[in-house]
Amino acid sequence: MSKKSKVHVFVRTRPTDNFAHDLIEFQDDNKTIDIHAKGKDAKRTVVNNQLLDWSFKMDGILHNASQDQMYSEVASDMVTQLMEGYNGTLLCYGQTGAGKTFTMTGTTENYKHRGVIPRSISQVYREIANRPEHSINVRISYLEIYNETMFDLLSTLPSNFMGFPSMSITEDEFGVNIKGLSMHAAATEEEALNLLFEGETNRAIAAHSMNSVSSRSHCIFTIHVETRSRTESTAMYMKSKLNLVDLAGSERLSKTGSEGKTQTEAMYINKSLTFLEQTIIALADKRREHVPYRQTKLTHALKDSLGGNCNTVMIANIWGEAQQIEETISTLRFATRMMCISIEAAVNEFYDPVLVVKKLEKEIIHLKQELAMHDTLANRSQINYEPLSDSQLMEVDTQVRRYLDGSLDELDIVNIRQIQNIFGTFKKLVGQMEMDVEARLRAKYTMIDRSDPAAIAAAQRAGVVFDEHGGASYVGDVDGQGFGLGMAPASAKPTHSAVASAKKRGRRSKDRSSPQGGAGRPSPVPSTQPSQPSPTRQIGLETRDSATRLETSSAAGSATAMEATQAPRASTPPLRTVAFEEFKHERGSEINRILMENKDILSAKNKLCRDLAKTINLTKQEIDETRLTLEQLRSERLEQGEFVSENGEQVISEQEFQLMKKLKELKASYRSDYDELTQVKSEKKYCQKLVDQCRQRLVTEFDNWYSDCFLSNGGEENQTSAQAGLGARPGTLYNGDVVSLPWD
Repeated sequence: MSKKSKVHVFVRTRPTDNFAHDLIEFQDDNKTIDIHAKGKDAKRTVVNNQLLDWSFKMDGILHNASQDQMYSEVASDMVTQLMEGYNGTLLCYGQTGAGKTFTMTGTTENYKHRGVIPRSISQVYREIANRPEHSINVRISYLEIYNETMFDLLSTLPSNFMGFPSMSITEDEFGVNIKGLSMHAAATEEEALNLLFEGETNRAIAAHSMNSVSSRSHCIFTIHVETRSRTESTAMYMKSKLNLVDLAGSERLSKTGSEGKTQTEAMYINKSLTFLEQTIIALADKRREHVPYRQTKLTHALKDSLGGNCNTVMIANIWGEAQQIEETISTLRFATRMMCISIEAAVNEFYDPVLVVKKLEKEIIHLKQELAMHDTLANRSQINYEPLSDSQLMEVDTQVRRYLDGSLDELDIVNIRQIQNIFGTFKKLVGQMEMDVEARLRAKYTMIDRSDPAAIAAAQRAGVVFDEHGGASYVGDVDGQGFGLGMAPASAKPTHSAVASAKKRGRRSKDRSSPQGGAGRPSPVPSTQPSQPSPTRQIGLETRDSATRLETSSAAGSATAMEATQAPRASTPPLRTVAFEEFKHERGSEINRILMENKDILSAKNKLCRDLAKTINLTKQEIDETRLTLEQLRSERLEQGEFVSENGEQVISEQEFQLMKKLKELKASYRSDYDELTQVKSEKKYCQKLVDQCRQRLVTEFDNWYSDCFLSNGGEENQTSAQAGLGARPGTLYNGDVVSLPWD
C-alpha cells in the first residue's frame, strides 16, 4: 500500500557567537523564518527594486539543537519505516562550513556528538533485536562522487583510486542500481560501524579559508535491509534501503579563496549542485514531461530518492552570520523548492522464486488428488492427466489420419491434453501439405523473386510481362476459380469493325456463285446525295466501301486474284490532329466534357493545396517565434528567481501567460490546417486519377474510331493506325521515330 506526501524539510542552524538576530528572525510556531537583508546600495537615492525581506515556512527549525534532539525529530521515524519495508533518504544541503558533515557523521571525540549515520545503525540493530519473529539481513554500501567520478569507499581493490573507475549506473524495473558498488554484510552493530569508519578514512577532504576539513565530494551511505518471516511459510519478503547523503557544500570562490586543485573541485561541486537544483525545479513543475536526471552522477544515483518510491527528508544547514546571509537565502529558497516535490512511498514486497515453485508444486499435487477423487466418484477412474507417452502420441496421429481419409467417423476425446495433441497433429499435416504443393509448383513452374531486379530482368527477356503492381501476365487475367489459363483481358477482344467485317464476308460469300465475280470491281460512289458531306467523311465512306469489296473478294477468290484486284485508295486519311479535334466535338464530346470538368476540379484542388501550405508555413513560423519569446521570458524568470504560491504552484507574469495561451491557439490552428491539407491532398490524388482515366479512355475511343473509319481493309481487319504507318499512339516508339498527339 502506497502513501502520497511531500518531501519534509528541516532547517538547522550552525551554533555561532555572531548570530545575526537583526537579520534572521524565528517565529513562535518554530516553522517560519523571516530574513531581513540589507541592500548593497542603501546609501544611494536611486530606486532599488531588490527583494530584501523574505519569509520561509518549513516543517521544523532546529536552532542550536543537540544531535540527540535533531535525530529524534528528523531521522528516528524514517529508520522505523525502513524496518517495515519503506525506502528512505535523508539529505544534508547547505553552504560549505554550515555543519552538514557534523550532522551526518558527527565527531569521534565525544559519544554525544554522534551524527545521523551511527545513530541510525544503532537503531536498526535495536529494531532487529525487538523483532525475533523475523530474519533480517543488513548490508552496507558507501559511494563517493568526486569530480563526477564514482568511487567505492569500501572496496578492497586499489584500482578504484588509480583513475580507473569501473562503476556505472543502471536502471531496471526495481529502480536505480550502481553496477560495481560492493555491498558488505554486517551481522552486528560493531561490524557496521567499522565499515562506516573505514569509508570515512577514504573520503576526499581539503582545507580552505572557511572550513579546515571541507568535504570535496558527495557521499551516499546506504543501509540495505532484507526481512523474511520466520513464523509464516510464505514466499513473500521485503527489501528496503536507507540512503544517508552528505552533499558537498556550495562555495563562493571569492570567499573561500580556493586555487588549483581545490578550485577545480569547487567547480565540480557547484556544477553538480546546480544540476540538482534544476532537477528539483523540473520535478516541482507538474507540466514538465522530462526530468533531467542523467545530467550528473548525483541526480542519476538519487533518482529513486527524488520524487519516487521513497520517504525523503532534507536538512537545510545554514550559517547564521551576517557575512553568510546571501548563502542562507539561497539555501532556504532551495529548501522551499524541495518541499514542492511529491513522493509516493510503498512497501517493497518481493517473492522468492524458489519458494514460489515449491508452493505451486504442492498445490498441483493437491489439485491432482482432488481431481482423481472427483473422477472416481463420477465413475471415470480410467482417465489419466499425465503427459501423453510416445505410443499415445502415435495413436493420436493415426486416428487423425484415418479421420481425414474418411475411414474413421469420430475421434474419441478423453481429456484436454488429447485435444491439444490433436490440434498439433492437424497443424503438422497442413504444413506438410503446403510443402508438397510448393514442391510440385516449383517442379512445374519457375518462381520469380519480385524483390530481385536481376530475376525480373531475366523474366522480361523471356517474354513475361509485368503490370504496374509487379504482377506477371501471360495469357490473360486469372479468373480466381482455380488453375487454368484465365480470362483474356478486354484489350484482346476484337473490335466492332472486325466483327462486322467478318459477318459481311460470311453473308456475301453465300450470295456469290463465282469467286471471280467481285474481283477488281471499283467502289461504287453514289452520283447524287441529299446533302454534301465534309471531305473527311467522304474519304471515310470511300475507304470503308473499298475495304468491304476487298474483303468480299478475298473471301470468295484465291490469293492470286486478290493480289490482282487490289487497287490503291482514292485518297489518304486525314491527319490525326484534325481527326482528333473532330472526334472530340462529335462522337467523343461526352468523354471530352467529363475530362474538362475533372481538369477544372483538379486545378481548384491544386490551388487550395498551395494556399493551405502557405498558411501552414506562416503559422509554423509564428509558432517558432512565440516559443522563442516564451523561452526567453522563462530564462529571465529563472535567473531572477521563481515565486511559488501557498499551494506550491509557480507564479508567472501576465505576458508569459498570454504567450502560452497564444502558443496553444497557434498549435490548434496548425493542427486543423494540417488535417485539412491532408484531406485535400487525398481528394487531389483521386481527381488526378479520374483525369488520367478519362484521358486514356478518350485516346482509346479515338484510336478505335480512327481505325474503323479510315484504316480498315480486307487483309487486316485489326490493323491499327500506327501499324498502317499513318500515325502512332502518344508516347509509342516505332523505328526510332517519336510521334506525339495533343491530348486536348
